[in-house]
Amino acid sequence: PPSLPHSTSDTPFTPTPSFPFLFPSSSPISPRHLQQSQLFTFLHPFPTAVAAMKSTSPTAAVGTALVKTPYIVKFAAVALLSLSVALLFYHHPSFPSAAFSAFTSLSSPTAVAAKNSTSTALNSTSTAVNTSSTILKVKKLPPPPPSVARRTGIVDENGAMTEDFEIGEFDPSLMEELRNLRGGGEETEKKENEPKIVKYDKFKACDGSKIDHIPCLDKSERHCPDSALDCVVPMPNGYQKSLPWPRSRDEVWLHNVPDTRLVQDQGGQYSMLVKDAKISFQDGGSDQYVNLISQMVPDIDFGHHTRVALDISPGIGSFAASLFRHNVTTLLIGTKDVHKNQIQFALERGLPAMVVGFGTRRLPYASQAFDLIRSSGSGIDWTVDNGVLLLEVNRLLRAGRYFVWGGPQVDSNHELSLDDQWNEMEGLAASICWQLVKKEGNIAIWRKPLNSSCYLGREIGAQPPLCNSDEDPDNVWYVNVTACITLLPEVRNGGNVSVWPARLHSPPDRLQSIKMDAMISRKELMKAESRYWNEIIDSYVRAFHWKEQNFRNVLDMRAGFGGYSTFLLSYR
Repeated sequence: PPSLPHSTSDTPFTPTPSFPFLFPSSSPISPRHLQQSQLFTFLHPFPTAVAAMKSTSPTAAVGTALVKTPYIVKFAAVALLSLSVALLFYHHPSFPSAAFSAFTSLSSPTAVAAKNSTSTALNSTSTAVNTSSTILKVKKLPPPPPSVARRTGIVDENGAMTEDFEIGEFDPSLMEELRNLRGGGEETEKKENEPKIVKYDKFKACDGSKIDHIPCLDKSERHCPDSALDCVVPMPNGYQKSLPWPRSRDEVWLHNVPDTRLVQDQGGQYSMLVKDAKISFQDGGSDQYVNLISQMVPDIDFGHHTRVALDISPGIGSFAASLFRHNVTTLLIGTKDVHKNQIQFALERGLPAMVVGFGTRRLPYASQAFDLIRSSGSGIDWTVDNGVLLLEVNRLLRAGRYFVWGGPQVDSNHELSLDDQWNEMEGLAASICWQLVKKEGNIAIWRKPLNSSCYLGREIGAQPPLCNSDEDPDNVWYVNVTACITLLPEVRNGGNVSVWPARLHSPPDRLQSIKMDAMISRKELMKAESRYWNEIIDSYVRAFHWKEQNFRNVLDMRAGFGGYSTFLLSYR
């Protein structure tokens, strides 16, 4: 228009570089298409800026023609700006507060001071755009660090034991029960809002009369009294650390045995000598005894076919000590007799032994657990009560293996006339299908059958009877002994085991008949358990210096497949 100097209606208007997003340089727009009010309302939609533009100026004509701009241009500009704002809000949630600050600064009198000046308005608009660009560069704050969980337990984050730990939630009544069991305790409170400190007294030592005390043993039977022992069984006076194996097999400290009457009363019988506060054992006779048994029945083959033995009424353990020289693990069991300490002698010598009652209840071992069972002397009457004790031995003895009986009852040339006892024993053994393999001097050896064919072929009404089919021969805890014959499984009867030491790592066929959850993967589970304990115990030996501890007897209270004991035997 004429009011615009140096411009005609046909002269194109080139947009300022400050607004490349609104007017692309490749599309010049004629000034006649611009209108003042719409141009600056779109670029700077604030009332103060619009008011500043209402006065006449040389650039007024530029904005007058904007109303004639094609709708497609206006629509594209609005859509592009809306998209930019949406993306800005999405990526920078803190933008509204910054935009409000920019709005305040742009709405101040400083922005209005450029009245009647087109360049000032454009500069203000350019400043707003630059401010927006600056806001886009604000970095997103990092997320807050995760809260640290409260540590409980007695092991810190490095796996080490620590005293700085929290117990967590627990039932206070349990602490009261624990205090009552331990004989009371002293509980003190600290200041308010501080944790309580509870002190418990240590168990006191029992008086000297409790040196021979055995918990839960009432005479010859296992029975736990109503009131538990509230003190620690003391060691004998003058007790010293046991001598290491195999030296302990031949001598022990005199004062480590609580009652020395056995030495005084039967020293000659058991070939014991007391010298320099030590008891030495002369086991030469026992070695000859073991060699004689091997000659009588070569199939016994100590250390190969015979690996696990049970010695009933063992005395001081001389027979077991000799068997250990032949690589036979022998368990000794005995009652608490008048001398009290036969089992203590065996334990001090490094022989595995237990004080158990052998009377009305089953011994705590699974069926067919032993390759050889031996009894000597006249301490047990095997034929009493229809032979119930010998039938318990029959349950424990592996199929096809041997029972050794020694004593004056066997020797017909003995000065005492004990023929009646021998005849009764011989008849009872025949009635349970035991075969008398050899009798020589004061030793008799019987063999248990490999299967149940002999039991099933007996006459109707034969005594002793067969056990009920629903009776589990492996159920042993607090189960009374019964005068009946335990049948052997038709297959996998336990008699077919590998020769030692291959037997240590070979899963037996009998494993398939044991009650357990697995069905077809039993052998694999046994091998896996052995590998597991192999890795675990190897680290124990190194970390805790087990080799320096001179361990001899170890009790595994959760045996499973025996992998723990297997590794200990292999490691030595």
